[in-house]
Amino acid sequence: MKHELAYKKLFLLDMDGTIYLDDELFDGALDFLAHVRSIGGRYMFLTNNSSKSTDKYIEKLARIGINASAEDFMTSTDATIHYLKGCGHKLIYALGTKSFREQLAAAGLPVTDELRQGIDCLCIGNDQELTFKKLEDACILLRDDIEYVATNPDWVCPTWYGSVPDCGSFCEMLYRATGKRPKFIGKPQPDMIYLALEKTGYGKEDSVVIGDRLYTDVASGVNASICSILVLSGEATLDDLAESDVKPTFVFDNIRQILNVLEGKE
Repeated sequence: MKHELAYKKLFLLDMDGTIYLDDELFDGALDFLAHVRSIGGRYMFLTNNSSKSTDKYIEKLARIGINASAEDFMTSTDATIHYLKGCGHKLIYALGTKSFREQLAAAGLPVTDELRQGIDCLCIGNDQELTFKKLEDACILLRDDIEYVATNPDWVCPTWYGSVPDCGSFCEMLYRATGKRPKFIGKPQPDMIYLALEKTGYGKEDSVVIGDRLYTDVASGVNASICSILVLSGEATLDDLAESDVKPTFVFDNIRQILNVLEGKE
């Protein structure tokens, strides 16, 4: 009898901690992607990391052996742009990397990285170019009742040597200083998944989200009412799973084990 996962056609994949760590591709990742293509399915990379543009991710994946195009990605920046376009803001202070600001501007949003009159929204992403001036600007802006949006709530970003602060940690720092919390857009909110389903035409029953974090990847699948897989190759551990209210549909050690199941080997 086929495993339930063998009937899935759309695989929504986290990247860091799921198919690679830094520039190290996990065993089985390439074979997994090839298998999805071979059954007439599709995969999309869903990432909360807003520090890089899609072009940068395409370049990164190419370096580690994965050929990808812009159509293969859905980022928290994409979802944030989709949200902000419906808000009609006059001027948005974009606290993030140069790439992040350029993506917002290219989408037609009015953005700045300098304090000036007329700013009615603070939008923060994972800023690997963070400075104290940006934090100070944010504190000044949050004295007023402006909209405050963040791309994602992740506390940390995994690296080969451990973890570094991510957008959620920056927002927590600002909360301690201002008492203000943002509206988070990326995972665990279901927006990215809904956009992916709309973009590909697949239904919820055809789809599965795969990731290494309970509170973002798995939670987004739960919130979107689709199948979810937790892989233990990144942040989350079995102890985390036991203590969490968020429960995935399935748990696997890594992407190779998922492939084995899809191929009927386990």
